[in-house]
Amino acid sequence: MDEGRTNLRWGIKRRLEFIEFRLFWEGHVNRSDIVNAFGVSIPQASTDLNRYLDIAPANMAYDKSAKAYVRGPDFSPRFLSPDADRYLAQLRSVSDGILDQGETWIGQLPGLGATPALVRSVNPKVLRAVIAAIRRGEALEILYQSMSQPEPRWRWIAPHAIGFDGFRWHARAHSEGDDTFKDFVLSRILETRAIRPATADGNADLDWIEDVVLEIAPHPGLSPSQQRTIALDYGMTEGKSKVRVRRALLYYALKRLGLDTAPDARRPQDQHIVLINRDEVDSLTHKREESV
Repeated sequence: MDEGRTNLRWGIKRRLEFIEFRLFWEGHVNRSDIVNAFGVSIPQASTDLNRYLDIAPANMAYDKSAKAYVRGPDFSPRFLSPDADRYLAQLRSVSDGILDQGETWIGQLPGLGATPALVRSVNPKVLRAVIAAIRRGEALEILYQSMSQPEPRWRWIAPHAIGFDGFRWHARAHSEGDDTFKDFVLSRILETRAIRPATADGNADLDWIEDVVLEIAPHPGLSPSQQRTIALDYGMTEGKSKVRVRRALLYYALKRLGLDTAPDARRPQDQHIVLINRDEVDSLTHKREESV
């Protein structure tokens, strides 16, 4: 990155990143786009566009008929590394109602649909109390509804991290009642009340600290062409890929990837990948509840 870009103030750099985002993903940008996104004046927006042209003259040209700057044929990003996952994550957030379109940099949404996401209602005050306990190294008294008990009960936990299993958010915590580390589903914490110094250190939670490597490959029952497509889909190298996951989250990862059963439990067309180091992974797992 050249000196002219590294010395830019944060606000200016963000607007130049926005210009580049719109050019890459939508092929055009104009002054009103910048004004609407950042609340700056029209003269400031013009200055930003001219500044971008000075830095990357080949990246855009003014189209009088469109009354906008359009992406040049030799476009090469200078401020961003275009990321499909980040773009699609914004689309998913809009679809789920987490973000309004105006909170993203996407100007025109494509036709958009997604499977419904069942919302797990987490009380913001509960989440605040859990995060505060993590930051201060404290134990927290919670009213928790376990699926193994008919009624909620008060219990002491010492949370040290937040985890996500693909569907639900958990507090990873030491349970003082049975002296073990567990996952507590945040939406099942109904209330919090007292705090006190924690009696356990999160560094003792070896299942959280230690990782397991999953080696995955295309299902051998697929055709060679299908296997090549799956390898490309999962970014595999030489027909396999390695996925690193915390041992505490291994149960959820295997379940979400469909690797919690034998390869022949589903048709290859339904279960596209297999776990090729299953024996090694099985030796590291132990029987456990999904969550308390």
